[in-house]
Amino acid sequence: MSILIRNGYVVYGENPEIVKADVLIEGNRIVEVKKGINESADTVIDATGKVVSPGFVNLHTHSPMGLLRGLADDLPLMEWLEKHIWPREAKLTREHIKVGAYLGALEMIKTGTTTFLDMYFQMDAVAEATLEAGLRGYLSYGMIDLGDPERTEKEIKEALREMNAIESLNSERVHFVFGPHAPYTCSLALLKEVRKLADEHGKLITIHVAETMAELGKIQERYGKSPVVLLDEIGFFGSDVIIAHGVWLDSRDVSILARNGVTVAHNPGSNMKLASGVMPLQRLLNAGVNVGLGTDGSASNNNLDMVEEMKLAALLHKVHNLDPTVADARTVFKMATVNGAKALRLNAGVIKPGYLADVVIFDFNRPHLRPVHDIVSHIVYSANGNDVETTIVDGKVLMLDREVLTLDEEKILNRAEEVARELS
Repeated sequence: MSILIRNGYVVYGENPEIVKADVLIEGNRIVEVKKGINESADTVIDATGKVVSPGFVNLHTHSPMGLLRGLADDLPLMEWLEKHIWPREAKLTREHIKVGAYLGALEMIKTGTTTFLDMYFQMDAVAEATLEAGLRGYLSYGMIDLGDPERTEKEIKEALREMNAIESLNSERVHFVFGPHAPYTCSLALLKEVRKLADEHGKLITIHVAETMAELGKIQERYGKSPVVLLDEIGFFGSDVIIAHGVWLDSRDVSILARNGVTVAHNPGSNMKLASGVMPLQRLLNAGVNVGLGTDGSASNNNLDMVEEMKLAALLHKVHNLDPTVADARTVFKMATVNGAKALRLNAGVIKPGYLADVVIFDFNRPHLRPVHDIVSHIVYSANGNDVETTIVDGKVLMLDREVLTLDEEKILNRAEEVARELS
């Protein structure tokens, strides 16, 4: 199948520039970007007055947690987790989680996310929903053993079961990722085994690291060092590791991350809402660390809108540094697109011939997006996810003119309400 997007303003290349052009997609690849493409195509989309952008890569989330959106807000992280979130999660069935995955997929399609890195449990159910939705999902089972050797063995077995179940789906759009939850919830034995298994199976690793001062204190008390130093000393890090948050990092930590080629997934909305702190973005970028962008779960954000997340990232670091030049629009846009794709070793996040056809179209025919002085600036500072009208993943149209074609929106919304009542 082929798609021709005509007459749009295209956010083109790795260092995004704006060109007025057509975009031709054949199969799952972008094959041509230029004015006046005369090829015939199976689907032709008129993008006059609209902006054609790379789809967004949500580099850290817990997509089924949309079921817990708005539950016990305005609390510190550990109180929120231990007293409210974990007790509800203990009630979740596989069917509940699949409903939550459908809800998350629906929200992501409608706000322009084309790829996401997820951590939860029953990830084979999330994989099934992701395939049906048409998104790209990098899915990790959140492993927690709390230092119990029996539980360590059980968690490893479950992770391998999840890996085999996801791989049996035989899809290029859905991948398993190892996901030990965090250094404070995982034993060193589990973390070392994950490193070994990731090498053995050629899988990525994602883990929460240095999210809060409380976590920092726990690790310091237990091991006498920072979480980053701890993980480095046990040989955990590599260019296949994506750490979520990385808020509390000193200069030694930053150097370790840079040296090992680790990616940091920044989650400004969640970090602000939970009062976790401000990640040292400029120091990480100056050190050459790859930084992507994530929403975290929609129970701590409280949405999966990557367009909104870009604005939060830009504004947070400007005011924190008292410097309006920090986290400029193009830097943040790249965090949400090409940087996230790089972390996942995915040939996406860029509109250019040869790249995967993961593309979204913004409707700029709206008062809050006119007049158009700088399109990338408008996407970061003026737009929101609801301005996305078309979402294309792997060369397939998932949403056209705001209508999702792959999922039954009304059915998903109604079932999500039912599940929320079942969990109360």
